Amino acid sequence: MADLVLKRRERTALLDLASHTDDARILRRVQALLWLEAAETVQQVAKRLNVSRQTIYNWATRFQMRDDLDIVLRVADGSREGRPRTAQGVIDPLIDAVIDRDPRTLGYRATTWTAPLLVEYLWNTYQIEVSCASVRLALQRLRIRWKRPRHTLALRLATWRQAKGG
Repeated sequence: MADLVLKRRERTALLDLASHTDDARILRRVQALLWLEAAETVQQVAKRLNVSRQTIYNWATRFQMRDDLDIVLRVADGSREGRPRTAQGVIDPLIDAVIDRDPRTLGYRATTWTAPLLVEYLWNTYQIEVSCASVRLALQRLRIRWKRPRHTLALRLATWRQAKGG
């Protein structure tokens, strides 16, 4: 990688950002860019910041490619790839609409809703495949709670000893 060359305005903005930021990730990136401009090698900067050389290359390339953005956005994280969350915004209203109904009216052989039963309902009705964990998180977001019935003995009467012959 050729030496990083910063414009005077970029260098000034990076120095200002380094002295005023509260975000440690941004500070590390700013320091890396300033050190690269000061003719340190990528290996030295990577060792100093305890990151890989590829990370330093990524930071420098991302900074150079984003020259039309604000300095903070140029130094910020890149876009993260991965599977997007699909169930979060979709299943909440569906569960909210059905949770007050009796599952028996929809043909299920249960008297109360459970997470596995809601998973089955979402698949059978809407062809949405979700996990039990996603359903439980949706129930938490909707602030829906249920408890299993607690079996307690009946309270004893004040005269229970007399009834038992004592």
